[in-house]
Amino acid sequence: MPLSLSILDQSSIATGHGPAEAISNTLAAARLADEWGFHRYWLAEHHNSESHAGSAPEMLVAAIAATTRRIRIGTAGVMLPHYSSLKVAEQFRVAEAIAPGRIDLGLGRAPGSDGRTAFALNPRANEAAEQFPSMVRDLLGWLGDGLPENHPFRAVRASPRVETRPEVWVLGSSDYGAQVAGYFGLPYCFAHFISDQGSEQAMEVYREGFRPHPDQPGRLAQPHGALAVFALTADTEAEAWRVFQSRALSRLMRDKGQYVPLPSIEEAEAYPYSEHERAHVERMRAKALVGAPEQVKAKLEALAARHGAAEVAVLTATHEPAARLRSYELLAEVFGLRQQAMADAAA
Repeated sequence: MPLSLSILDQSSIATGHGPAEAISNTLAAARLADEWGFHRYWLAEHHNSESHAGSAPEMLVAAIAATTRRIRIGTAGVMLPHYSSLKVAEQFRVAEAIAPGRIDLGLGRAPGSDGRTAFALNPRANEAAEQFPSMVRDLLGWLGDGLPENHPFRAVRASPRVETRPEVWVLGSSDYGAQVAGYFGLPYCFAHFISDQGSEQAMEVYREGFRPHPDQPGRLAQPHGALAVFALTADTEAEAWRVFQSRALSRLMRDKGQYVPLPSIEEAEAYPYSEHERAHVERMRAKALVGAPEQVKAKLEALAARHGAAEVAVLTATHEPAARLRSYELLAEVFGLRQQAMADAAA
């Protein structure tokens, strides 16, 4: 089977551009991704951030679902410990009513913020993360599985009662999420763009611990793994590496604990890198999925094969929106996504 290609969008804020523009860019990119043939469009969740505007991915899911035709729309992800499982189930039942059969609900355990913000979102944040497996169980129950016999809220029904249900994913950057996904028989996506440390091990843990649920709606008979990766292409290899400078400086700042708006190429070129920082950036470049379209295609396919992943969700952050859109358009062309989408529709 050909590698399935999707998009992960953090609604990144760039210097000189505001958060409202970041949200507008997300909506515009999703409509184009639908035309270009990408399989899914996923929205991230971040709070109290100067880097990302996407604090409420469920709202973006609804907005995009209402303005697209065929692409699957979802979250990567909803940070479940911040919220009530019932409320999340109802939000995504509403999304299913907007776009039946096209909604993904990716779940994460990490805060997507600093510790203080996590407590502002949920005063019991210190306990909630440890309840993640039971929260996933309850969410699946309210999406259609039903709650355990002795559950105190078994009589509560999630509304609206629509005929379809979202496809639930577990997301993570460690073995923990892999174990949860395997236990519940759900698809799993490793956040390779956050860290590639232990990525192959996590995918193996997922496959080894997978419990098939062939007779249960919304569950899988076999494991299904994906990777979320940073990738960038342009019309030439040289141009791709030039544009990458923004991402490199942004990641350098993040690794130093500074979450700032995405710098421009000019800001990156003028930045006074220390010798240590230059070495850090060179290590980034050595592993980056950046280059001309055919080069990036080969890198993505090799990475997916090494992990046994059937899907890849591409995150691309550029200072200028046109460069990001061009990267996605070139990836769609080199992977033949539009032709594949038309063939799938005809079948």
